[in-house]
Parts: sequence; C-alpha cells; structure tokens
Amino acid sequence: MKQLFFPIVCLCLFISCSPVEEQPSSPLSVASGTVERIDSFASEFIPARNIDIWLPDGYSDNLQYAVLYMHDGQMLFDSITTWNKQEWTVDETMGRLLEEGSLPNTIVVGIWNTEFRHSEYFPGIPFTFLPEAYQDSLLQPHPEDESQTLFKSGIASDNYLKFIVQELKPAIDQRYSTLSDQSNTFIAGSSMGGLISMYAICEYPEVFGGAACLSTHWIGIFDSVNNPIPQAFEDYLTEHLPDPRDHKLYFDYGTETLDAFYEPFQLNIDTVMMEGSFDEQNWITRKFDGANHSERAWASRLEIPLRFLLEE
Repeated sequence: MKQLFFPIVCLCLFISCSPVEEQPSSPLSVASGTVERIDSFASEFIPARNIDIWLPDGYSDNLQYAVLYMHDGQMLFDSITTWNKQEWTVDETMGRLLEEGSLPNTIVVGIWNTEFRHSEYFPGIPFTFLPEAYQDSLLQPHPEDESQTLFKSGIASDNYLKFIVQELKPAIDQRYSTLSDQSNTFIAGSSMGGLISMYAICEYPEVFGGAACLSTHWIGIFDSVNNPIPQAFEDYLTEHLPDPRDHKLYFDYGTETLDAFYEPFQLNIDTVMMEGSFDEQNWITRKFDGANHSERAWASRLEIPLRFLLEE
C-alpha cells in the first residue's frame, strides 16, 4: 500500500503566502474561459490558501451564474502546474458543455488543499462514531516520520466547511454575478474530496443543492482490514441524508489502484440512499471498470456528474 500513499499525500504540499487583499491574478493556462486567483484567502477557521475561480468565455456581470465549488483546486485546470502533470480538465469540459448549451451559466471555484488535507476533508461527526481508542490511534503522530502523519491538525472538517459557507461563499457572491441560492450552489471532489463533499451537503443542505463524490474514499485511511470507518460513514448518512426532493447526490468508483477498495462500501451506501427515498432523479452511482485513482480518470468522466448536477 505504500506506493498508493505517496500520491495522496503529495496533493497537500501546495501553500502560498500572498495577501488576500490583492486583486485576482491569472496564473494558469486554460483552454477555455479564464482563471482568476485570490492568493492566500485568509480565514479565521483554517489556514489561508489559494482560490482559483474559473469564469467561462463571455462571462458578464449582466448575467447570473450557478457556482460549483471544488476541492483540491490546484489539480483542476492546468497539468503543467500540478505535481503529477495531470488535471481534471475542468476548463475544457465545462467550456465544451456550455458551448453546446448543455449546462446553465456556471463558474467553478477551486479551493486549494494544504498539508492539512486529511484533517480538513475527513468528516467530523462520523469520526465521533468511531471507538474512542480507534480515534486516538488515528490521531497519533507517525512513529517514524511525522511528515507522514495523516491527521496533522486533528479533525478540522467542520471548520473547513465553516470557511466555505461563512467566508468563501459570501466573498464569491459579492465579487461575481452569482445565483447564490441552494438550487444553484454545488460542491464536488474526489477521494477524500468526495467524503467532504458528501459531508457538506448533509451538514449544510440549505446551502448546497447537489454534491458530486468521485472515487469516494470510504475507508478513510489506507487499510480496509478491521476498519470501522466505512460503517461510521454508513451510520452517519442513515441519520443525516438531505431531503431528496431538492438535493442531488452523485457517487462513482473505479476498479483499479485505490479505487479497488471501494465497491463493497459503495454498495452499502447505495442501500442507504434507496432507504432514504433517493432514486434515479436525484441520485446516481456509477462503476467504471478499469478506472484507477487519478485526475486523468476523473477527467475522463467529469461530464457525467456535471450534467447530472447542473442540467436543469
């Protein structure tokens, strides 16, 4: 499993130090639209981080736009700048779908991760469902190398969501011409980003109308043996699913590398979704045979959750 651990950790290594008061810059090369960056957006809840805002071609203050918030923001738009030279191709896919008229006017807000990624993306309430001794074991520093410790700041996901809802979203709605209501606000991510997207729509159903959870990391760590974490997520969702009448949830998984762990746990979650009165109108789970755990894999199927969440 060590060979699978390194890519996940590497996503946490990008931190910037410029003041948030600066006007947005355009640091990335994109195939469609433009990207504006807010450097080191400050927060009272979590460490500062960069925010990349993708605006479609022809963006105008005379129009109004839905907003898709996405985690791991440095991996979304430009493979030249990413650690593994892969990207989600958000600009290409969004641009094409908008040009086709398949989606309503939408902007994408990419929230960069930091070295505290695992702490910020691991849902807080499910963590409390775990046996106390198991919680303590997860929070212990790595015995040989503290740089490999997963939870570098305890469990910080509730603060991370407060940052998005109380600080970032108001700033985006003020700066750009957005449709700020629940039915036009969405959140998406992969792996741990899938977990925090699921958590966001459950904890803030009045804010987010849809969540896309790709390759959702139901095992929470990197070992599924004697692991109570998937059951904790299942129990949490049983109690906290949002109202299916005005929310959409998308899940998927591949079958290779880290994604090979997910199917049995996703099937259990699917049962929870059905018991929670979700159906094909407001919930999709897709299996992608041969797909691995990578930005390239997520890019290849990004169109599916975008259409599902955003199509009117």
